[in-house]
Parts: sequence; structure tokens; C-alpha cells
Amino acid sequence: MNAYQFKFLIGGAGLLLALGSPFASAVNSLIYVTNSAGDNVHVIDPATNKVVQVIKGIEASHGVGFSPDGKIVYISNEADSTLDVVNQKSGKITKKIPLSGRPNNIAVSSDGKRVVVAITEPGTLDIVDTVAQKVTVSVIQTGRLHNTYITPDGRYAVSGSTRAKFMSVVDLKEEKTAWELTFDGGVRPMAFETAPDGSTKRIFAQLSNLHGFVVVDFAQKKEVARIMLPDTPKGYGTIEGRAGAGVPSHGIGVAPDGKSLWVNSHIANAVFAYSLPDLKLIGHASLPDDKVAGTDIRVGSIPDWLTFTHDSKLVYVGNSTFNQVSAIDMKTMKVVAKIPVGQVPKRMNTLVMR
Repeated sequence: MNAYQFKFLIGGAGLLLALGSPFASAVNSLIYVTNSAGDNVHVIDPATNKVVQVIKGIEASHGVGFSPDGKIVYISNEADSTLDVVNQKSGKITKKIPLSGRPNNIAVSSDGKRVVVAITEPGTLDIVDTVAQKVTVSVIQTGRLHNTYITPDGRYAVSGSTRAKFMSVVDLKEEKTAWELTFDGGVRPMAFETAPDGSTKRIFAQLSNLHGFVVVDFAQKKEVARIMLPDTPKGYGTIEGRAGAGVPSHGIGVAPDGKSLWVNSHIANAVFAYSLPDLKLIGHASLPDDKVAGTDIRVGSIPDWLTFTHDSKLVYVGNSTFNQVSAIDMKTMKVVAKIPVGQVPKRMNTLVMR
């Protein structure tokens, strides 16, 4: 979660049902990887753990989402300050929708009629009409936005600010801010837990300088718990520039079956898994590392973002240090594949086809 969607948003990454995709006869899922320091987006087939498509011509891509039928891919373009519309089959850009400023992450409504875009400068939530292919409203915020998501019931867009340290909840019917919640650190990736009635039960949010995550009760509109990641393993992040950079943990998501929460750690060079709803530690999956030539220092993967296959069997983690993605078996918690992609992979999303 997602930034993800599986008819509803869960968080940190994405799953979206789709019909009639050109890949439907071969695979159930496709993993889309945006490369933050490149000009392309890589698409991975989980059936083979191979790259099956490369979308080119989008410099500094950030967020990625999909139309309900899977025929359109939406990608936020930081270089051009646009929302790029891509034909899923051909991988070609068909439209560049101007935004109010430089975009970060995005989310697509379950009916596909709107795409919400977090704008870092000047600090707005752009709402894009996908039929008209234009921004219809920019909801002014009290600071820059970074990540944005749509709640499981589709009623709200939840965004975070790394600079102003707040979480913003925008009512999508009223198209205005419903409430905000401030923290002691910048708000980074988030994931959502769904209540039995389909509403949002809890939000799990990562914060700057926090090696863990906060738990927000959505109905109470307040933080109710703070979970710290384990002290071991540790020893990574310093030489990579992350231990003291205020980003010890980046990437969080609830598995599609709703039974577990997965959380990246730069310090541990690992992904931790917690059971839901009790948030008890299940274990961790270690990520690839490498030894610095001529030293005993080992460099970690700097895991940025994660996403799942629809069947909750595999979780994919972006290894930004090594320009690759790790595929992890969620049962054994072992890396089963390391897939080369573009420069500094970060945000990811999963397109699921039937």
C-alpha cells in the first residue's frame, strides 16, 4: 500500500483488476516499476520474473496507476509537470496532461473517472478528469504533498507532506479538505486497513526519522500507536547516506488478502512482516547487499517501495542501490529473483488481469 488498488486501495503499491489486457492469457499480474533517475518505466511479468515491456520517454517518473479496464497507464512526470497517459498494450504516450506543479505520487479512483495527483510545488492535490483529460480542481493544501492514496471505499484522498509534517484527508465528493493530522516527522509512504463494511479502519504511515510506523485510527482521526522496527538486523544505511538522512524506512503495504503488513527498512536492509490485525512481528526477508571493494563494509539495497501479486504469494521491493527489483516469496521470506530494471527504481504498482 500504495501507493495499491484491487478495486480498492490498500496502500504502498497497487493492485487493479482489469479485463481484456493483451497479457491476460499469459499472466495474472504485471509489476510496473518507475525509475526515479531515468527516463523509462519497466514492466515485470511475475510468472517469469522477466521484464516484458519498457515504457520510454518519461524522465523522472514518479507514481503509476491504471484505468479499471487495464488499457491505460497513468504516470506522473516530474520533469514535465504532467500526468502522462500511456497505452498499456503499446507502451506509447498518448497524452500529456498539464498539472498545477511538479507531481509526486498518484492514485486512480475505482471507477477510473479521476486521478488524484500529489503536487509538491506549490502544494496542492490536483484532481484530473480522465474523460476530459484535464485538471478540474486543485485543492490547496497547507504545504507540499508527496504521496497520495484513495481510501478503500473511494470516499477520500489521503496525502502526506514530508516538509510540513501533516496528513491531509480530502473529501472527493466535496473536493475539499475534510481533516488534517500533524506529526513530529514528515509523512512518507502509507498503507490502509479495510474495515468489514469496506470503510477505512486504520492507516499505517512511515515518518521521517522514524525506524518504524505510526498507526492512525481513521474514525478517531488520531494516532493510536507507534510501532518500532526490530533492532536487528542492522548496520546498513550509513555509507548509502540514509541512516542520517531522515529516511530509515521507506515502503509499506498491506497484502491483498489483508492478513499481513510489510515494511521496508534501510537500516536492516530487509522487509519486515507483521500479522493483521494484531500487528505482531512475523519475521523478515533479507535483501541483497554487496561489499565495497577493499573494505569490510557492506552496502545495502536501499529498499524503496513495495507491491504484491494479487494472490499474496510474492512481494516486490525496489532495490534502488543496485537498479533492480527483488521478488520475495511471502511464505518462505526468501528472495527468489533479482530483476534488473532502470536507474534508481522506487515507486511501483501492480496491474492484475483476469
